[in-house]
Amino acid sequence: MKYFVITAVCLSFMVSCQNQPQQESGGATYKTVTVSLSDRTINSNYSAKIRGRQYVEIRPQVSGIITDIRINEGDVVRKGQTLFIIDQVPYKAALATAEANVKSAESKLATARLTAESKEALYKENVVSEFDLQTARNDLSEAEAALAQAEAQATNARNDLSYTEVKSPVDGVASMIPYRVGALVSSSISEPLVTVADDSEVYAYFSMSENQILDLLQQYGSLQEAMTQLPAVSLMMSNGKMYSEEGRIDAISGTVDESTGAINLRATFKNPNQLLRNGGNGYVVIPNVRKSCIVIPQAATYELQNRIFVFKVVDGKAQSAPITVFKLNNGTEYIVESGLEAGDVIIAEGAGLVREGTVIKTQE
Repeated sequence: MKYFVITAVCLSFMVSCQNQPQQESGGATYKTVTVSLSDRTINSNYSAKIRGRQYVEIRPQVSGIITDIRINEGDVVRKGQTLFIIDQVPYKAALATAEANVKSAESKLATARLTAESKEALYKENVVSEFDLQTARNDLSEAEAALAQAEAQATNARNDLSYTEVKSPVDGVASMIPYRVGALVSSSISEPLVTVADDSEVYAYFSMSENQILDLLQQYGSLQEAMTQLPAVSLMMSNGKMYSEEGRIDAISGTVDESTGAINLRATFKNPNQLLRNGGNGYVVIPNVRKSCIVIPQAATYELQNRIFVFKVVDGKAQSAPITVFKLNNGTEYIVESGLEAGDVIIAEGAGLVREGTVIKTQE
């Protein structure tokens, strides 16, 4: 039994010895890559809220009962188009009363003017006293003020009557309508009669961290210059498909949101087919183009104490080298900012399993 165990151990040791020298004498075979310069575009996605160019809540300016609704929900409406009619009877009566008051005030003014002119003539003839003349003048001024007040009231009544026809202030698309004919509404209602959104052009609002904005400032010198030089952006819709129109970043907030530490931005997109709707969601995709840069696979790196390393192949042996990489990546590659030069040969896969000084057989 003892002889069997010894024999088994010896056989195992011989097999091990047969395999081990082969690796040490000939070196291990690893896939390698020769570093070269290339161009890369790295996309960054930012969650965005979509708003129409104009988004207007239509509310009544006068109180009353809705007598007519002249649009259907979801209709395309035009600026100045009548959307709702509020009961006009009391407002027509108020206007008629105001106009009658204007006529009465005009008559009283005419009488006061005649009286004042008569008093002027009589005063010159010393027929009436200065007191009588001044009284006539005061009556004339009072009549003029009464006419102005009556005309103002008539203007208000006319405006109130016009407000019974609720019109759209913009071109756009109507939302759902929460009210029906017969509903009593006023200027203080909590929910608007309807919302009209002009979505011929849409705004995608998103945010970046303060650090990212500082990077833009340092790269371009100013936010205005950044908006001018930033490349066109794309929009990924909520269904995961890319929107056909490209957009531009045309607004960057000048303040930092204290609660989130983020800065809001706006990208504008044309919307000729009304595919995008006010209130929708998506992702603004910002490309970051790097020219003549060193790109390596992430599988060629390993991390040690929050630093990134690669293994160069120098004189047939593995030599570790620290590198710094661009903060953005595409998930499979790194853009190397320092630590490598064009022409360097690095191990392309399994860097975390390699040891310093390992003899390497290269396989491009």
